[in-house]
Amino acid sequence: MTFDRPSTDLDALLEVAREFGATTELVPLLVKIEKAVLQILDCERATVFLFDKESNELFSLVATGEETIRIPAHAGIAGEAFQSRAMINVPDVYADSRFNPEVDRRTGFRTRNLLTFPMAGHDGQTVGVLQALNKRGGGFENGDVHRAEALGKLAGVGVHRQMLLEEYALKQKIEHDLALAREIQQRLLPKSDPTVADYDVAGFNKPADETGGDCYDFVPLADGRLGILMADVTGHGVGPALIACACRALVRALASSSSDPGELLTRTNALIHPDLDSGRFVTAFLGALDSEKHVIEFLSAGHGPLLHYQRKTGVCLELPATTYPLGIVAELDAESDTPINLAPGDMFILVTDGFFEWADTKGEQFGISRMNEVINRFRDKPASRIISELHAAVVAFGAGTPQADDLTAVIVKRLTV
Repeated sequence: MTFDRPSTDLDALLEVAREFGATTELVPLLVKIEKAVLQILDCERATVFLFDKESNELFSLVATGEETIRIPAHAGIAGEAFQSRAMINVPDVYADSRFNPEVDRRTGFRTRNLLTFPMAGHDGQTVGVLQALNKRGGGFENGDVHRAEALGKLAGVGVHRQMLLEEYALKQKIEHDLALAREIQQRLLPKSDPTVADYDVAGFNKPADETGGDCYDFVPLADGRLGILMADVTGHGVGPALIACACRALVRALASSSSDPGELLTRTNALIHPDLDSGRFVTAFLGALDSEKHVIEFLSAGHGPLLHYQRKTGVCLELPATTYPLGIVAELDAESDTPINLAPGDMFILVTDGFFEWADTKGEQFGISRMNEVINRFRDKPASRIISELHAAVVAFGAGTPQADDLTAVIVKRLTV
């Protein structure tokens, strides 16, 4: 951009405002601001500093003859202008203790005088600082100060507007990407509940965010039994969702060569352990339903409690986990636990901790005992209905508190007829 020399300062500033308003990207806008400072203030160099809230630094993507510069937001002349929101005119920089001559020593450029002025956005907050170096023909005078004040206001509004636009565009992109990730993850969940003779089997998943760290699946095993998988990765969001998908994929791939839950989770752990960061782990359950013998052979890698509802007594037994969660140790060295025997009307209930740890406004958790009450009350209903009632009870209990964790449930119910 090149400005013609207008007849008045007003004409020059109006031209600057027009150019700033026509720019739709941040870096090109900063380049225009830098060139406007050079021309309107008739100086040799200019630097445009923006404020980085996260690092509390002033940084420059655009500076005449310079690469990116980063300084603490309180340091030097630029930092003082930013903190005080005031114009600073230094006629002899080497006589000022606030001046850092390092850039001059590195580049060979000799700074003589310096005019530093803040840029304020629409809301009055300072978004950065402009610096004009070496006024041609002498030092910066009162007329330059007035022009700089107007230029700083125009530049600040332009930068603030552009930053808001780019922030909005980034937010839109993130929301689109998360929606796509959620769609992909939801597609990986079972499209329908399995049909098993003499059994009613149902599953449910509701992530806390757009994507979740829980997953469940019904896996056809090599020996014809139905594999029941549930995994809960620490945390929730995109990262845990990717790990959960990886666990599901590994179990499905390995299930073509083995039907033993202990062996399958042990091999899954060996494959996933090297890829998990320190502190990240996966609680996982894998069961094999034998619908003829009415037993579930299983291994629970840190996932519990496991609930075995006995229809005859109306009691819900809590079974502990078998071994460590996946990812904690390189070798699980675990075997499948004692099988669960299902009598007519019995149920095996798997849930992630989002159910029983949902707390009300006082901090009290829903807990296992309330889950048992709901299960017993609706024990004669279909498995999918029981899960719906569990979900409704948890939501009602935590009324006024947001869903803080993913919710996943699977119920295996042996029919009475």
